[in-house]
Amino acid sequence: MPENPILWSPANEQRQATAMYRFMHQQGFDRYDDLYRWSIDNSAAFWEALCEFCDVRFDTPADRILSRPDSIMDAGWFAGSELNFAAHLLRETGERAAIIFCGEDSSRRELSFDQLRASVAEVAAGLRDVGVEKGDRVAGYLPNCPEAIIAMLAASSIGAIWSSCSPDFGINGVVDRFGQIEPKVLFATNGYFYNGKRIDALPVVAGIVDAIPGIAATVIAPFLSNGDGSMLTDNAITWDDFRVAGAELDFQPVEFDHPLYIMYSSGTTGVPKCIVHGHGGSLLQHLKEHVLHTNISAADRLFYFTTCGWMMWNWLVSGLATGATLVLYDGSPFFDDGHVLWKMAERERVTVFGTSAKYISALEKAGIRPGDRYRLPDLRAVLSTGSPLAPESFDFVYDAIAADLQLASIAGGTDLLSCFALGNPILPVRRGELQCRGLGMAVKIFDDSGKAVIEQHGELVCTQPFPSAPVCFWNDTDDARYRAAYFERFPGVWSHGDFAELMQSGGLVIYGRSDAVLNPGGVRIGTAEIYRQVEKLDEVVESIAVGQNWNDDVRVVLFVVLRSGVELDDELRERIRSVIRKNTTPRHVPAKVVAVTEIPRTKSGKIVELAVRSVVHGETVKNTEALANPEALENFRNIAELSEA
Repeated sequence: MPENPILWSPANEQRQATAMYRFMHQQGFDRYDDLYRWSIDNSAAFWEALCEFCDVRFDTPADRILSRPDSIMDAGWFAGSELNFAAHLLRETGERAAIIFCGEDSSRRELSFDQLRASVAEVAAGLRDVGVEKGDRVAGYLPNCPEAIIAMLAASSIGAIWSSCSPDFGINGVVDRFGQIEPKVLFATNGYFYNGKRIDALPVVAGIVDAIPGIAATVIAPFLSNGDGSMLTDNAITWDDFRVAGAELDFQPVEFDHPLYIMYSSGTTGVPKCIVHGHGGSLLQHLKEHVLHTNISAADRLFYFTTCGWMMWNWLVSGLATGATLVLYDGSPFFDDGHVLWKMAERERVTVFGTSAKYISALEKAGIRPGDRYRLPDLRAVLSTGSPLAPESFDFVYDAIAADLQLASIAGGTDLLSCFALGNPILPVRRGELQCRGLGMAVKIFDDSGKAVIEQHGELVCTQPFPSAPVCFWNDTDDARYRAAYFERFPGVWSHGDFAELMQSGGLVIYGRSDAVLNPGGVRIGTAEIYRQVEKLDEVVESIAVGQNWNDDVRVVLFVVLRSGVELDDELRERIRSVIRKNTTPRHVPAKVVAVTEIPRTKSGKIVELAVRSVVHGETVKNTEALANPEALENFRNIAELSEA
C-alpha cells in the first residue's frame, strides 16, 4: 500500500517551540521514533520524566514507580505516593479566564481562575456539610456548563468519586448508571436547550431521585430561568444555598490509584459497565496528551464539543492543569444552520478546536466552509475522535477550514480515559492517518494468531502496563468482568476492540470496531472502509453497514440516509456499488443497499452497528436507553428487501 501523502508539516521553528521537542531533547533524542521506543522500553523512567517535566506535585513521594511490569491489570504505579487531581487543575490563580461558557441560547459566562477556585471551595464545603467523605460517590446530571466542572473538582478535592451523565439521558438510562454506584449527592440541572428547544429536566430529576435510594442531597443548578426546582424533593436544595460562602480550598491527598471517576460503557448490549479511573493515572495521561501531544499551554483556548456523558468532557476539563482557558458549549452543534460553533470559535479566539469525525463529514455535506466565512487566525489545531476520520475529511479540513494547522485524529476510549493513538506537533500529518502511537503506550497490531504485523489489518492491542488502565470495574470483586472485557482474545494483552493498521510511517489507520467487522467469505472488512467510499456521493448523507447471516455465509447490507428529495433507484444503487468496488475490493460491495430515514447512535454520537445487526437478525436490543434516538431502530425491522435472495 503506498504511503498516504503529507498534507501538513510543522515549520522548523514551530517544531522547536513545542513541549514535545523540548522533552524529546531533554531525554537525549532527535527523532520521535527513538523517543517512543525509549518510552516503551523504559516505561518507569518515561513516566517519572513526564512527572518532572509537567511539574506533577506529590504530597507523598512514591516508593517505586512501577511494580509488576509483566501485567497490565496487576501493575502498580507510583506505590506509596499521594496526590490530588483537583489540586493540579486549580494551581493557576488570577483574573485570567479559566472557563468561558457559551450556550446555544446565546448566553455567555466567564469565570476567572480565582473565581473558579473560590466556587470549588464553597461547593466542597457544602459537600462536607452533608457528610460526603473520601470514597463517597457524587453524581452530576448536568449540561456542559461551569457548574459541572465546579462540582467535579469539589468532589475530587475531598477524595470523593465523580460520575456524570448528560441531561438528554432518560430516567432509566441514568438509573442504569447511577443506580449501580449509589451516589450520596446528585447535582442536577433544571433544564437545558437543544436545537432551539427549551427542555424541562425536573421531571426526570424527580424520577431519578425516587429510583435511587440513599441520595442525601439533590443540588439544583438553575440552567434555565424557570424556577430553581428546590421544592422538587424533600432533600432538594438550590446551588446557591448549597454553597458555603467564604470557604477555603483544601485538598485531600489520596493514593495514586484512589478512584477519581466512574465512567460507563455504552450499554447498548446490556447494563453499562462501571469503569473506575484513578487520580494519578488520569492526571499523568492527560498531561502527556495535552502538553506533549497537543502542545497545550496557558496561552491556549481549548474547545471540545462534548457532553458530560462522553469521556471527552473529562479529557477537556484536564486542560485546566496546563493553565489553558476552557471554552465550553452546550446545545446542538448544528444550531444556526451549522454555524454556531464557528461563530464561537471566531469570537472566543479558540486555538484548539475538538470535534467528531461525523461533525466534520456533516459540515462538508452541508457545504459549510468555516475558513471562507470566519476569521480564525488563532486556530492552530483541529482534533477529531469518536469514529475514524475519512481521508476525504482530511482534504476538507485543509481546504475549507485552514491550510496551516495540525489536524489530529485521535483514538482511545472510555476504557482508558485517554488515547492509544494521538497527534504530534513535531510530525507531519498524512492523509487518512492518525499521526502516531502515544508515548508510553505499547501499541501493536496483532493478526488472528497474535503475531504483531505492519501494514496489515488486525486487532489494535497494548502489550505493556500504562497508568490509566482502569483501577477496577465497580462491584466486580474478582475482576472477572474486567478480564473478560480486555484480556480474553489475547491472554495478558489488552485487546482494545479496534480493527486497525500500523503504517511504516509510524501512523495508524483505524477501520472500525472489531466487533462490527464484516466477514463475507471469511475475509475481515472494516466498516469504515465502506463508509469512506459511500459518503463521497453527494446524494448520501451517512451510512451504516452490517453483516447479515445468509446461506451459511455473511453478506454485507448497506443502509443509507439520502439527501432530502433523493430516491434510492437502481441507478443510484449501482453508483454506490461501483464507487465501493472501484476503491476497495469486490468483497466490500454490499449485497443489499437499502434507504432508511435515520441511523441510531449513542448519546455521544457514535453509530451503533451491533444494535442494527441485532435488529436485522430479529434479536432484541437489550438496552435502548443508551441510544440518543432509539426510535431509529424501527427503520431496520422487517425490511422486505432483506428477505430477497
